[in-house]
Amino acid sequence: MDRPVNLIIAVSFGLRVPARILSSAEYGGLNVHPSMLPEYGCFLPSYPRDHSKADIGRFPGPAPLHHTLLANRKTTGVTLQTLHPTKFDEGRIVAQTPYPGIEHQARNVEDLEALTAPLGANMLIQSLKDGSFVPPIREVGWYNGASSSKDFTHASKIGPQDRHLDWTTWSADDILRRQRVIGPLWNTTETLAISKDGERKEAKRIIWDRGFHLLEEECHLFPATGHPIIVGLQRAAPKVYIRTCDGNVLVADSVKVEGEATTEAFHAAKRNGLAPIPKRLDATTQFPHDFVAFHSRLA
Repeated sequence: MDRPVNLIIAVSFGLRVPARILSSAEYGGLNVHPSMLPEYGCFLPSYPRDHSKADIGRFPGPAPLHHTLLANRKTTGVTLQTLHPTKFDEGRIVAQTPYPGIEHQARNVEDLEALTAPLGANMLIQSLKDGSFVPPIREVGWYNGASSSKDFTHASKIGPQDRHLDWTTWSADDILRRQRVIGPLWNTTETLAISKDGERKEAKRIIWDRGFHLLEEECHLFPATGHPIIVGLQRAAPKVYIRTCDGNVLVADSVKVEGEATTEAFHAAKRNGLAPIPKRLDATTQFPHDFVAFHSRLA
């Protein structure tokens, strides 16, 4: 470095700043983190766990906004901490949104970021003016004392496995929330490829890239959880209906089968042999209750 560095500031960086770089700065580094560190899992005997405190979004790690929403936390805040030379989000807290944080109604990451970004910017500017990062540092925050990594639940980066839809345990609300926050979601199911050599079964990924909506009216046509059916075979645009583990029904107008473009659910199912759909549909075609089930459940 050509000139001396006073302070390093990291915001939404996602990587650890090496200790050699931090040590080269007179006052080390600061990080603006969009949650109330430390997170809800760290309670010492003097601070009993209760539901009000568990509702606060406190997520150390690279994806706190996503995990705040996925955990359905209704309160959040911002933390300004020093950069630890060897660990993520275990620096000393020099400023923080006052406990219990701020209530929010954000439904997606963009909304939550729009709420927390100005808070973080103002907090950082005020800290620079106050010199709260200058030793001796007076540590603040909603709760001091949790310094071990075992006290934290890590807000890990969102990956493909987080989008793998689990029909056996995710409620309709869980699915719709994940769809908003990290979608599109996906499953695998058995398809049937037909060629001159005969039929061949093949597991393919089904991507719900346009998501679901909740079926509002009551319906009794649906089989077991996670087993799709196609309803409205004699209509212009049949749809896929799937029962969730909490008894609700989600509707998918269209899907993307692995290796193909997004298309209407009926046509995707017909092309991939997902359901025993007749080759010809007309006014004389008869179906029990006008629906047909996929051969396999979704995995």
